Amino acid sequence: MPSFNVIKTELRKDFAGVSIIKDAGDDPDITDGAEIRVEVQISSVGSGITFKAGSGVGIATLPGLPIPVGAPAINPAPQKMIESAVTSIANKNNGLANVEITISIIGGEKLAKKTMNPRLGIKGGLSILGTTGIVIPYSCASWIHAIHRGIDVAHAQGLCHLLAATGSTSEKIASQAYPSFPEQATIDMGDFVGGMLKYLRKHPVQKLTLVGGFAKLTKLADGALDLHSSRSTINFNSLAQKLAALGASSEIVQRTKSANTAMEVLELAKGARLPLANTVAVRAREVALAVLSGGTDIEVIVINRDSQRVGLAGFKENA
Repeated sequence: MPSFNVIKTELRKDFAGVSIIKDAGDDPDITDGAEIRVEVQISSVGSGITFKAGSGVGIATLPGLPIPVGAPAINPAPQKMIESAVTSIANKNNGLANVEITISIIGGEKLAKKTMNPRLGIKGGLSILGTTGIVIPYSCASWIHAIHRGIDVAHAQGLCHLLAATGSTSEKIASQAYPSFPEQATIDMGDFVGGMLKYLRKHPVQKLTLVGGFAKLTKLADGALDLHSSRSTINFNSLAQKLAALGASSEIVQRTKSANTAMEVLELAKGARLPLANTVAVRAREVALAVLSGGTDIEVIVINRDSQRVGLAGFKENA
């Protein structure tokens, strides 16, 4: 049974309020350490259980989310969990569950600017996510959930070409290639390329542009679907083999095997005028296509640390 440290309480005849501090464990949740407040107000007979967005909780403004446009950004699973708990308490006290529940996240409107919520059409604050109420260590479930909702919103907007970037720098480079790209077509996938691709396999689009740094896409090229440094590593022997296939000297091949960073290898390839980043892009594209199992064409753009495009594997139709 989970337990929480209560920091504030308020109780009146027809009202109760409580606040806790969110502990996200090892999950990189933006609300880690934030104050979460819930208020329960007795409402009229027959009203049932209703939900309201308090301070810092957003409102849905675009279709494609699991909640209707105009509703508080509180997902169905958390709503059901709360409804179950409130109904159980009402039954134990021989009463009816006619209450309005307001959820607030203190500072949530400011925090939301650091998330995908504005792009998803969630305005005015954060969203209350979750499916089980349990944080799985290192699952990064909230980020993957946001990726899935981003794809849903893009589908609802009728968008057939998505752009997925590993970070803000990658997204900036991609936006230069596609300056008129709609905001809802851009997915901040972070390190979770596998979570995105597997969802796209079930919810395909016509085209996908993958953009990322050389180091991260090197790992994708070798089959890694989680690109975080704690869960996948650079295979320097694989990079050495790629360089050898491109005609690199034995000296460069050996230096690659003992290199400390992927960027060091990229500089070796650049000095020898060998298109290693293109090779990585081609292989990363092949891995992504294999995960998707058809239905979506892919291009891969590789950038370096100086925010320059150094590798490309284009769409099949442009090949």
